[in-house]
Amino acid sequence: MGRSKRTSAHEPDTVVELNPLFSRPGESTIFPRFTIPAGESMPSTAYQVVHDEAMLDGNSRLNLATFVGTWMEPEASQLYAETFDKNMIDKDEYPQTALIETRCWRMLADLWNAPDPAKAVGTSTIGSSEACMLGGLALKRRWQHARRAAGMPTDKPNLVLSSAVQVCWEKFCNYWDVEARFVPVSKEHQMLDGHDLDRYVDENTIGVIAIMGVTYTGAYEPVDKISAALDEIQTRRGLDIPIHVDGASGAMVAPFLQPDTVWDFRLPRVASINTSGHKYGLVYPGLGWIIWRDEAALPDDLIFHVSYLGGDMPTFALNFSRPGAQVLLQYYLFLRLGFAGYESVQATSRDVALYLSAEIGAMEAFTLWSDGSDIPVFAWQLTEGHTGNWNLHHLSERLRMNGWLVPAYPMPEGLEEVTVQRIVVRNGFTRDLASSFLIDLKKAVAYLDGLTAPMPPDGQTQAFHH
Repeated sequence: MGRSKRTSAHEPDTVVELNPLFSRPGESTIFPRFTIPAGESMPSTAYQVVHDEAMLDGNSRLNLATFVGTWMEPEASQLYAETFDKNMIDKDEYPQTALIETRCWRMLADLWNAPDPAKAVGTSTIGSSEACMLGGLALKRRWQHARRAAGMPTDKPNLVLSSAVQVCWEKFCNYWDVEARFVPVSKEHQMLDGHDLDRYVDENTIGVIAIMGVTYTGAYEPVDKISAALDEIQTRRGLDIPIHVDGASGAMVAPFLQPDTVWDFRLPRVASINTSGHKYGLVYPGLGWIIWRDEAALPDDLIFHVSYLGGDMPTFALNFSRPGAQVLLQYYLFLRLGFAGYESVQATSRDVALYLSAEIGAMEAFTLWSDGSDIPVFAWQLTEGHTGNWNLHHLSERLRMNGWLVPAYPMPEGLEEVTVQRIVVRNGFTRDLASSFLIDLKKAVAYLDGLTAPMPPDGQTQAFHH
């Protein structure tokens, strides 16, 4: 069968093409990297080139660094493929998708104990970073209105936050000319907990950021203690300072696993909450949500009313056109899992995190910083005095040889001398995969402990911004 029949110009084409994809006559097999090719290529060839390049990425299921979801059910993938052409901003053209968006944020307002979910205000965003920007803008604008009404200047706003915040808050302060007042973490105060808050707030403070699930360690900041500290400050100094809760991860975990933890709209000082639908909301990237407790928390002059495609469209967003499919995936999951399903999925992830942290904490080489009992995320450091021949960056490199992506990074301001590694357990990272990881981890540690001379320090990561 290796030889095809040659036909004349008058006979039907019966030639069987046996050449491999990149050996077809006339097919381009080399493409320029940074200029658009001069001519066309076959769809199958273009697909294969991109497919092959993407294979060089790490395996997302083995990526223990990212909070972002890497697995959904086949039905979700089918729904995604059916709806990825929908533009979320075209609410007049896609009214049902717009209605479903409203249903989703109303469900979240209820989940987060808004006083009256029907009077809350919310929107979807492209991830938590946009949601944080919107939350910060609302805080700044509310402060500006209050200051102008009192005849006071508005040129020196500041925002108080932990040095362990995600980098998006640094971006917010930079982009919108707000002074960032970082409260440094320490061994005694490993997160923002209300301690010494009085030293950082003043009449120009637009708000305080509390984190439900610190990026570095996975621990919850005690929003109730922060609120109580601000209550006491208001009593003494007359400063009424709102809280925005960055619940990028924890806002989709705490309601299911720690329902008695008071962190949400049950605290009157909490003005707004954001979360990532694409993290523990369990949706593919990128989707975020932000909810304000009521209309008073979101100044009306931040909302634009746009005539678009024949309809009036109120919008408050940094982006305009963006995918609507992820919103539909979030609704799918709310219907598919319900409260009990989310509780089960998050509990399973926490169980895997606790199993892993217990095993790693029992190893002489490591000392735990957290154990995954808040969100299913935990971190550890190299036990002091264990070795001078290797560090956690070297361990990270050894693990990568087996496909595991486990970051090593310095802690934030106040603890910069401490380097930790962190694991994020997500839906789809099973107990079986965790056991396989432990085998590779122990092999890597045994190899490094067997070194008779120090590993070179070249090329090690000096910063962490994920």
